[in-house]
Amino acid sequence: MRDILAEIVAKKRGIVAAAKEAVPLDVLKRDLSCGTFRMAEHFRWHGWGLIAECKLQSPAKGRLTTAHTVTELADIYTAAGAAVLSVHTDPHFLGSNADFSAVRARVDTPLLRKDFIIDPYQVYEARALGADAVLLIVRILTPEQLKQLLYLTWSLGMDALVEVHDRRDLETAQETPAEFIGINNRNLVTFETSVETTLALLPYADKNRTLISESGIFARADAERVRAAGCKGVLVGEGLVRAADVGAFARELVDVETKEQ
Repeated sequence: MRDILAEIVAKKRGIVAAAKEAVPLDVLKRDLSCGTFRMAEHFRWHGWGLIAECKLQSPAKGRLTTAHTVTELADIYTAAGAAVLSVHTDPHFLGSNADFSAVRARVDTPLLRKDFIIDPYQVYEARALGADAVLLIVRILTPEQLKQLLYLTWSLGMDALVEVHDRRDLETAQETPAEFIGINNRNLVTFETSVETTLALLPYADKNRTLISESGIFARADAERVRAAGCKGVLVGEGLVRAADVGAFARELVDVETKEQ
């Protein structure tokens, strides 16, 4: 079976090496300002949040939308009240650093850099681009790398969404002090999705963390199910960009109420 994640990570090593050649780390660090943990600020003050993804393409499904550009999606999501915008910088998703910079220049909403981070260089690069948060995928990192990248992210004033898919990933994530744990409903080999992944893992998750359900959210009812089970938010890409009315669906997800557990 084709392992899409392994293919992406293999190519990512070359992309990072080329980036280091183009802009050495010491140059990247010049005049780098620290962030202010803006994603954490939202979730500490609010019981629920939508992380809306400016996603144009999937490596498994190809092009998802031609109706909007990345910046147009950013405008729509911001107007709908999204807590955070997730912006891809990986070419497998038609993402780029230029797209990220364009969104950063356009909106003040906190931004999550969505990429396959395997090297500290990418964390510094994220902050240089104006990111408020980064994604750290447990499956592609050793436990030591995960801790190193988590602490580096925090040292730059950014939040980290630590992504897990199964119990082993979850245990690894919870051996760190990670504040945000994202349960990826997308199978990291086949890229198929099911919210049942979140529901199956939540009983083993530390409820003192901020738990986010990622992918596979195609209706308000999906978001309500994971909220009722203990999640504080959802990260949605394909479900939003394929909606008949992107803004209306984004508002539905923003308005999911937090109830007493």
